[in-house]
Amino acid sequence: MVESKVLPSGSESGTYDIEQTAPTLAMVAQLAGVSLKTASRAINGEKHVAKETRERVLSVAENVGFRINAMASLLKRGVTTPVVSLITGDLSNPFYSMVAKGVEHEIRSHGIRLTIASSDEEPEAERELVRDFIDQRVYGLLVVSTLDSHGEYEAYQNRGVPLVFLDRPAVGLAADSFVLDNYAGAYEGTAHLISHGHTKIGYLGDYPRLRTRQLRFEGYQAAMVEAGIPDPLRWASNSAHDVDSAFAATKALLTLPEPPTAVFAGNNQITIGALQAITQFAPETALVGFDDFALSDLLGVTTISHDPTEMGRLAAKRVLARSGVRAQSCEETVLPTALRKRGSGERPPVR
Repeated sequence: MVESKVLPSGSESGTYDIEQTAPTLAMVAQLAGVSLKTASRAINGEKHVAKETRERVLSVAENVGFRINAMASLLKRGVTTPVVSLITGDLSNPFYSMVAKGVEHEIRSHGIRLTIASSDEEPEAERELVRDFIDQRVYGLLVVSTLDSHGEYEAYQNRGVPLVFLDRPAVGLAADSFVLDNYAGAYEGTAHLISHGHTKIGYLGDYPRLRTRQLRFEGYQAAMVEAGIPDPLRWASNSAHDVDSAFAATKALLTLPEPPTAVFAGNNQITIGALQAITQFAPETALVGFDDFALSDLLGVTTISHDPTEMGRLAAKRVLARSGVRAQSCEETVLPTALRKRGSGERPPVR
């Protein structure tokens, strides 16, 4: 069977009969009215190609379903060991270790290696890492971004390296993202505390600029407002990014003249710091944390659980699918969360 695909307006050749064989670079060049070398440069994101020419070539490639041989392209550039790079916010957070595990399991069978770097939640460090990895033409780039907007990364998307966001979605940029159902998880955790009689519920959140923190805080706030609890922000605290700052923030809440009877912690590191402070200053305080952490089951900590390894695997799978292909659309994939009752979130209010 022969399929005839009509090119967008502006094409010099109109239509092209595509047989059962896969589309070739030569076909793209002919349809776009350029030389084979120019077509190759345009598709691989190389310099010295006019914008109009590049757009025409890429449009033709999309229309006929052309895929570059990513491995051959890498070898041509002298890269013999394909690498996928993962940029995280904090290498000490075990959540990202589980994400990296999922990525590595997915790419290993394809002969691709994983490199990991940390921005330490510093925007400029992230920008520098992204720029360096793009310049190295890695096979794919996975980013847990600390920026609040990503429009500046659009310039990198035409350079042939798949860019996928993890945990925190792309904002102001058309790019694939794999995130948790942050709003629903925080809402469920807060509503669970309310169902056990709590109305004085503290919230411990991460940096306010992070989309994960924003959505989790919105879920907490919605549950409090829906329950008719006055002044729901009275016990809210932000920028508790690590264990130490979470400990300090929890201590401050628990030593108030009218302290909360329960705490919702916005991530695993915050939960650990909160648990330490609760144990020391007010062990009767109920606690629900977002994310599991090591020994959370043995310590009896109720959490909003999910599967970071699966997040990493799915994101890596998307990078592999995008390699050598100019994406026609992007998706935000939302992974589910689940409440795990282990005791700390089921304590009744005692103050």
